[in-house]
Amino acid sequence: MDETTLKALLEHLPVYWWEADGQLRVIDSGGGAFIDSRTPQRFLEAMRQDFAASWHSPEVSHWQARFDGRVFDVSWPLDEVGCGGRARGLALEVSAGTAAGRRFDAFADFAPAAAFIRDEDGRYLWTNHAYAHLYGTTPGNVIGKHVQDLDSLADAAQFLALDREILSHGRSVRHTLTYHRSDGTSAYAAGHRFPVLEGSQTCVAGIYVDITDYTRALDQRREAEESLHALRDHSGLPCALISAGGRIQQASAAAAELLQTRPSDLVGRRAHTVLAPAPELDLLHRRWNDLIARRRRRFETSAVLVDARGHQRRARLHLTTVGRSSTRAAEVWAVVTHQGLAHEAHPPLTASQIRILSLLAVGSSNGEIATSLHLSRQTVDYHLSRLRDLLGAATRPALVARAYVLGILSPQTWPPRSATATHPLSSA
Repeated sequence: MDETTLKALLEHLPVYWWEADGQLRVIDSGGGAFIDSRTPQRFLEAMRQDFAASWHSPEVSHWQARFDGRVFDVSWPLDEVGCGGRARGLALEVSAGTAAGRRFDAFADFAPAAAFIRDEDGRYLWTNHAYAHLYGTTPGNVIGKHVQDLDSLADAAQFLALDREILSHGRSVRHTLTYHRSDGTSAYAAGHRFPVLEGSQTCVAGIYVDITDYTRALDQRREAEESLHALRDHSGLPCALISAGGRIQQASAAAAELLQTRPSDLVGRRAHTVLAPAPELDLLHRRWNDLIARRRRRFETSAVLVDARGHQRRARLHLTTVGRSSTRAAEVWAVVTHQGLAHEAHPPLTASQIRILSLLAVGSSNGEIATSLHLSRQTVDYHLSRLRDLLGAATRPALVARAYVLGILSPQTWPPRSATATHPLSSA
């Protein structure tokens, strides 16, 4: 923190700071202890006698002074700065009845955090309303009582042990503790416990926030995530959680098995790298953008997956958005609901060839196929011969079987049609 920032901060606190030369003339000053310009000078005039003694006796450079009915802790000189015997001083108001003190009490009473001060014997010296509310009472009914008067013996022993730790080490501790409410239910609080000086004795102060509901919500979320992971890993469904940016964040064991790899190798990978080029990819890309933009909640589509060995298989994908944002989906679950057999990649087929395969699967003869597609018999014969070469099938039944195995025809529809719903002329 630079000097300018520090000065600005002190303007809001009940302190007064100054820098004076060897003749005790004020060179610079500030702070929020005094609201007019003449009172600080009167204050320094009142401090001159004490300062004259402390100037030659550094061991007495700190004292407590009374001024206009207010009590200040005065430190002067703090140090010597530059040349010419300049010295800095600081006065901190410690009056119990100051306006600052009253403002702090009002602030503490309205603050949602529970705060208290206890002496070394465990007796309450001060609490705010939030702390007393934990016990269903008011601060007046807490102050003066011992911690054992309010808490169970087990909780009181825990709290007193923490108090002794603070007093013995002399430093603050941040922690989370468990306590019991007045109805006997367990609760949780997080905060700080630290030493404070009350008069001549060192006491323990604490500021805590009840995090019971937050902790329970975390536990419920953890249980829900464990249930989801168990369902993901043991359902046998190939599925993956994909970020809005298209990266795989989670993958089931069945998805890894389908793609001939390990789940850890899928996590972090771009989802499009497991898709083979296919006519429906453009539609998939558009529908994906609709999902992320919340124009759709879910949709189903067909895609060709590529495993680590380069084998392909057509699969039916069900995609559902995750997250409650009204403007943009955070993640998408992709689940494979149907899948074909793995196969070597085959050359892309024309719309006419796919149409011929779908009519062939119905049981149409070459002549019927020619009539339906307005082709000559010779053209149909040529296409069938070409398809047998491309798909490695010697007969008409084998050609139909290969078309289903390779995912060219959809096994979920009748009459037969292309597994690629967007392919031209694909429907029977």
